[in-house]
Amino acid sequence: MAAFLIVGSQVGDIIGRRRAFGIGLVVYGIGSALTSIAPTLWVLVLGWSVIEGLGGALVLPALAALVGGNYTGRDRAAAYGVIGGLAGAGIAVGPLLGGWMTTYLSWRFVFAGELVVVVFILLTMRWIADAPATGPRRRLDAVGATLSVVGLALVVLGVLQSGAWGWLRPLDPPVTVFGLSPTPFVIAAGLVLLGLLRSWLRRRERRGLDPLIRWKLFDVAPLRAALVTLVAQNLILLGLFFTIPLYLQVVHGLNAFETGLRLLPVSVTMLVTSMCAPLLNRVASPRTVARVAFAVLFAATMWLVATVRPALDDASFAVAMALLGIGTGLLAAQLGNVAQSSVGDSERSEVGGLQYTAQNLGSSLGTALIGSVVVGALTVTALSGVQDDPRVSDAVQEQVGVAVAGSVQFVPIDQIRQALADAQVPPAEATAILTTYADAQLQALRIALLVAAAIALLSLFLTRGLPGTRLAEPVGEPEHGPAGPEPVEFLRRG
Repeated sequence: MAAFLIVGSQVGDIIGRRRAFGIGLVVYGIGSALTSIAPTLWVLVLGWSVIEGLGGALVLPALAALVGGNYTGRDRAAAYGVIGGLAGAGIAVGPLLGGWMTTYLSWRFVFAGELVVVVFILLTMRWIADAPATGPRRRLDAVGATLSVVGLALVVLGVLQSGAWGWLRPLDPPVTVFGLSPTPFVIAAGLVLLGLLRSWLRRRERRGLDPLIRWKLFDVAPLRAALVTLVAQNLILLGLFFTIPLYLQVVHGLNAFETGLRLLPVSVTMLVTSMCAPLLNRVASPRTVARVAFAVLFAATMWLVATVRPALDDASFAVAMALLGIGTGLLAAQLGNVAQSSVGDSERSEVGGLQYTAQNLGSSLGTALIGSVVVGALTVTALSGVQDDPRVSDAVQEQVGVAVAGSVQFVPIDQIRQALADAQVPPAEATAILTTYADAQLQALRIALLVAAAIALLSLFLTRGLPGTRLAEPVGEPEHGPAGPEPVEFLRRG
């Protein structure tokens, strides 16, 4: 999906945003249906990872353009608040509903349920007014599309596989390059192609041809800041949602439904906070709201660090989750509105593609970075704990070191207990190793959460380019009426 989002935005400009939205939903529904009946893993991958991803690449940019084109001023801020709130609510409601289905019925019902939602939206499509792109009809930039798809795919693939391949030292890659992990080389190849894409787009712009995206968009400071902030937001959020299930399911043994239930406070507070976006826009600028949001995310993450204990404190954990939802809701209600208000009608699909590409890149980075931190911290802490424990003999220490081979698996204690029993480790030494491993798990989770908190703190500096003027009263834009280029100049001044 990350690879095709920018291409999907140009397709929406060519065939119409509403039509692209409908076609994308149909493609997504086909992928959901195929996944729900998948007889093998490869069919599931085709339906879920490929077909649903392609459908999403059409739906999301069109959705952003339709909202931006159908609303103006305060109405647009309210619309993006609703969209951001509902999207955020899905982050927590999804695991709750999907966890219940997976635990008590079958995971297949999750994807069948997606198909039901798609059909419902298609039946209500007549309520959605189109927001056609202005200006001459555009043509697909095939070369730009190829460079974009392959470049983004390589970057995302390298980032996501870093946990399995290793960043530099190879863990379990399919091949090695000069004895090193292929991760940096795959990412570098993707960045080279994206560099070529930049040159290609500028060349087409100079010749007066339709580029895949207008590179001049990156000259708009508020849009640039919104995209970078979206990357940071999703990096933090997906990093946390990688770590939290490990704590709940692996450390405490909760099932999918019980885990989803404890994520519910995020959904509630994020939805309520996002819905309050119009009120916030009347009293504070996007820059101020975003800074408050990252401060709240920092506080929530630090609170989570304090809750990572051998015994789960449900009340304290719920408060941390509620704070997390407030911080995320504040951002979700602002960034989409800032991005779309910074351009005119003809550029909304492109900006929508950039928005969701930034979100997907942030999600990939969050999963990979925090995942690497968790595994790395677990490996170092567990091995040092075993080596420093006088109850563990030298022979067993050596045996553990060979078994680990540079990486420890984050698995339930019972699985480690069984592995030690199979290796015929003496009971006293096995107990010592289990105690060390349990402590190392908690320490690794705390370190990962501290990294997420540090990113939230550093993200405060990314908000400098966001508008310092309230968007509820944009200069030159009527309260109701067609959106024009005026917001661009307003935001550049802001």
